[in-house]
Amino acid sequence: MSDLQIGLLAVGVLVVALILGYNALQERKARRHAEQIFGSRHADVLMEEGASRQEPRFDASARRVHAHDAPQLPDQRLDYVIELSLPQQVQAAEVAAHWAPFEHRFAGRALLAGSTDGAAWRPLAGAAGCAFVRAALQLASRGGPASEAQLIEFRAAVDSLAAPLRASVSAPEVKQAVDAARELDALCAETDIQIVLHVVPPAGESFAADAPLPEGAPFACTRGEGGSYVLALDVPRVAAVRHGYEAMVLHARDLAARLGGTIVDDNAQALDERALAAIGAQLEGICRTLEARGIEPGGPAALRLFS
Repeated sequence: MSDLQIGLLAVGVLVVALILGYNALQERKARRHAEQIFGSRHADVLMEEGASRQEPRFDASARRVHAHDAPQLPDQRLDYVIELSLPQQVQAAEVAAHWAPFEHRFAGRALLAGSTDGAAWRPLAGAAGCAFVRAALQLASRGGPASEAQLIEFRAAVDSLAAPLRASVSAPEVKQAVDAARELDALCAETDIQIVLHVVPPAGESFAADAPLPEGAPFACTRGEGGSYVLALDVPRVAAVRHGYEAMVLHARDLAARLGGTIVDDNAQALDERALAAIGAQLEGICRTLEARGIEPGGPAALRLFS
């Protein structure tokens, strides 16, 4: 290898490193901005007393959705999708065998689907024969956007898959995919919100016993510092977000009433009914933003994007 080739290789490695570093920096900035949405902006007042106790009930529509509920297929909203048209139908196992050398490079980020007619698609592992194949690389997730280097590498891998199958390849421009990845990452940062409520004991005291989390609850409930309870709602991953939030607030109220505690935010500021209602109202905007991009909170696309 000549000195010129070595120099060009070094420059290429440096450019890729700079791109990855820039993307990571932009993601951190965007996420810090998003996290401010639910910062402490409420008066330091205690919860109103005298409210009657209600036992928590959880609507099935508010439960957390699991990713395995629906098969994962390439999705134009989330993925850089490349389509292969084969000259004749082949077994899905043959396609999988040709893809095997590349699978480890894109584990968890790539999806392959097969179709006999180009209309009905199934995951490659569940397909029998394939006359058409879609290969997709996820454009963004909580880990950040796909970089130009990653997209170029994926496109080259799919070209290598197509060669032994003698398939024609139809793919969007990489520049277009890079722009889409950045837009999707910005959406993720804007709407990637976790609402956290703390139920804290009186000063100098602690809650002795664990309170079981009701079955089907759409939120997490763990023990925090000083024996407190920490309730967290992962907003974009919950179906029927408003119902999920109301269920979490109901459980927090119940804990506070039974244990003599107070509901506070991350800054230890007490949250009254007005503050809790204001937080709930902001959820509508988050849901509308996602739905405007065709992404339903708690749905399969949201579970992939916010992973």
